[in-house]
Amino acid sequence: MSDDSGLRPVKNLVALSPGVRARLGRGLALGALGGIASVAGYVCVAMTVGELFSGTRSTTALAWWAGSALGCLIVSFGARWLAEQVAHHASFDLEVVLRRRLADALARMPLGHVQRTGSGRIKKIVQDDVAALHNVVADAVPFFGAVTAQPIAALVALGIVQWKLLLVALLVLPIAMVSFSLMARDHTTQRARYNQAGEDVNAAVVEFVQGMPVVRTFDDGRTSFQRFGDAVAAFTDAVGAWTEATRRASGFTNLVIVPLPTLLVIAAGGVPMLAAGWITPGDLVLGLLVGAMPVESIAPLMHLTNYVNDAKAGAVRIGELLGVPPLPEPENPEPPTDSSVSLTGVTFRYTEKGAPVLDDVTLTVPEGTVCALVGPSGSGKSTVARLIPRFYDVDAGSVRVGGVDVRDIASDVLLRHVALVFQDPFLVSGTVAENIRLAKPDATDEEVVAAAKAAAAHEFITEELPDGYDSQVGERGGRLSGGQRQRITIARAMLSGAPVVVLDEATAFADPESEAAIQEALARLTAGRTVLVIAHRLTTITGADQIVVLDGGRVVERGTHPELIAAGGRYSALWARHEQAAGWGLSADAGKDVIA
Repeated sequence: MSDDSGLRPVKNLVALSPGVRARLGRGLALGALGGIASVAGYVCVAMTVGELFSGTRSTTALAWWAGSALGCLIVSFGARWLAEQVAHHASFDLEVVLRRRLADALARMPLGHVQRTGSGRIKKIVQDDVAALHNVVADAVPFFGAVTAQPIAALVALGIVQWKLLLVALLVLPIAMVSFSLMARDHTTQRARYNQAGEDVNAAVVEFVQGMPVVRTFDDGRTSFQRFGDAVAAFTDAVGAWTEATRRASGFTNLVIVPLPTLLVIAAGGVPMLAAGWITPGDLVLGLLVGAMPVESIAPLMHLTNYVNDAKAGAVRIGELLGVPPLPEPENPEPPTDSSVSLTGVTFRYTEKGAPVLDDVTLTVPEGTVCALVGPSGSGKSTVARLIPRFYDVDAGSVRVGGVDVRDIASDVLLRHVALVFQDPFLVSGTVAENIRLAKPDATDEEVVAAAKAAAAHEFITEELPDGYDSQVGERGGRLSGGQRQRITIARAMLSGAPVVVLDEATAFADPESEAAIQEALARLTAGRTVLVIAHRLTTITGADQIVVLDGGRVVERGTHPELIAAGGRYSALWARHEQAAGWGLSADAGKDVIA
């Protein structure tokens, strides 16, 4: 159980909370005290039996040994109970510490790393791996104290009282230790496969639940559960491979480490010794009571080893996630001087070996103006929007807000300076008011209502929702329509008061009635602010101060709507396709043509 055996990752995490570490030390000591006291109790019982069979029986000695046995057993139970209480309280505190640190790490690490890690792996680390560590802390620590101290105390007691029986008891121990070494092996390959399969199941469950509308709409009776079923089958195979790897060692161990073989050996050696007068009846009783303890302790130690191996693997993953460096904060932060936005020679890749998503992009959005980004899918529009609030750091060039490189602005200051409204509005599980107040936790009710009114959301909140601003929005805002969710996110941006607004086609999925309300709300949100808007519906940005056309991660055109139409370039082609699409409609003849 040394650091070399793999416990170092667990110890490193426990060291994050010195108070927890100190209490674990007390739990370990109390567990050891409980184990030693139980052996002392058995010794007293054996001495009581020996006194009963003694020719010079003493009532006082009988009472003393019997009372001592009872006292030792009480101490044993009490110490073990206290050890469990101390360890369990420490484990819950450690869970709180680890989950808070993980949440803080996730909030500060580059968003790209979070997305590459995936929801299944993150859920496993935050939930399952921390829970596995809880098992080691809460159960294994006092358990380890007891099952290591107890067999040692048993061997010492047997050696002091009757060394001949100690030699007999030791005959079985080498075989038991070989069995333990076989079972204690950490099957690294099978464990890694098992953990990966578990992550895949978690990811499949999240994907299946979040995609339920699509699954139910397009289910053909065979494929809707296929991905989830494949993940479960892979998990089952991983469990089977692990079980097969340990099956033979487990069978051998179950024959050796149970008490009966040791007791038979002690009886076979002790009874002839008793008949020959080499030992007393009390010695034999003591040998039968405590002689099997060293071997008996091996089975719990094997279970403990499995706990430790689980915790070790989980601790490594927790440590890796905690070890991801956050986006570096500036040593001497500078505040933005205005609300202008600029990109200069920006090159960016999502992965080190991937192709550039943006290649030498330069654009300037003066304070108080509107800049629209247009271009085909995959041209880099949304990437530009995510670089402004510094979701990622650029590989080359610079992104400036208010004349200051975003890497030189404190993150909290930057995020208060930039408001984001994306096409897929995200709400947290909670009330409407809580979601609006995310932008300003100390906002008054009057400020929340004012923001909702400005976002054209107050009317539906008070008239359509059962509890008004106290209505629960459900997971990811699932109890609200898309247009309602979007207006709440706009109210959130309103409440922030940020002078820079980034809009990622906020009306892309709204119905006509909601779109009108959202456009009205966006007009109020962007008034007097610097706005960067990603547009798919070109009619919404014809009045922009400048339009920047991206293609293949590069700026290919820029200008106003009339200038770009007159130029007859990439934007003009996009506009022509937009007008062609606007005139498209369904008809009986068109349907026949499509079917044909």
